[in-house]
Amino acid sequence: MEPSLFADLESINARPGPFEYYTAAELWTDEHTSAQMLANHLNEKIDLSSRKAAFIDKSAAWLAEHLGVAAGTRVIDFGCGPGLYAARLAKLGADVTGIDFSPRSIAYARDQAKAAGLAIEYINRNYLEFTPDRVYDVALMIFCDFCALSPAQRKALLVIFRAALKPGGRVVMDVCSRTGFEKRSEGSSYGRNLMDGFWSPGPYYGFLNTFKYEAEKVVLDKFTIIENAKTKTVYNWLQYFSVESLTREFQQAGFTIDEVFADVAGKPYEAGADEFAVVGTRIPG
Repeated sequence: MEPSLFADLESINARPGPFEYYTAAELWTDEHTSAQMLANHLNEKIDLSSRKAAFIDKSAAWLAEHLGVAAGTRVIDFGCGPGLYAARLAKLGADVTGIDFSPRSIAYARDQAKAAGLAIEYINRNYLEFTPDRVYDVALMIFCDFCALSPAQRKALLVIFRAALKPGGRVVMDVCSRTGFEKRSEGSSYGRNLMDGFWSPGPYYGFLNTFKYEAEKVVLDKFTIIENAKTKTVYNWLQYFSVESLTREFQQAGFTIDEVFADVAGKPYEAGADEFAVVGTRIPG
């Protein structure tokens, strides 16, 4: 085997440190992959990028009822994607702001809001760099986005949540559970046009390495995509939480966790489920 090829394979299969690299832009701002992500968002029958439309309908209705979202309620949706929750809550009269990294998703959301006559403010920005200029009653982060962030990023985001919410304001999010972590396993796979062309419109070879970090309760799906003219690596991290570990992060940032559910549609909490959801409150002061 040529030395350079061996070195390339060693690099492809190398295990980085937990959250050593952050490559969100490769998914959300790349012309091709952002189109694939938007298509997944808008496919109402699958749980990829967003959950199925029937669940989102149920979830938005529960959020509105449980949190008292009505005319004039200020809601900010972090990682809003193409506005699936934002639009549903705005139709109830809520004053909604959505923020997302993907220009394509935000453009779609704006077009849909205009067509429906909904006055939703959509902001195309990395929410880790967002500075709120108003205060909100409710902050949402749905589909386990919080889990994709490093400890430092999560700490910074909770500071942003705190700045965005009024004292007593509510935050709702769902996260991956420790039970889900135990079900994951390490492995590797390889294929031509891995994931059916998701990563590039042209031919490529794709490698997927999955690594588990037991002490940190983190899983990495590392994708190495080799095209004719370039190679890119995308790191998809997931932090897995217990109710106790998430509560500690919230408390350190000035929030309480008041309620725990199985999902963001209000299903009763299940200790053995792969995910759980929480409703927290910004502590005054």
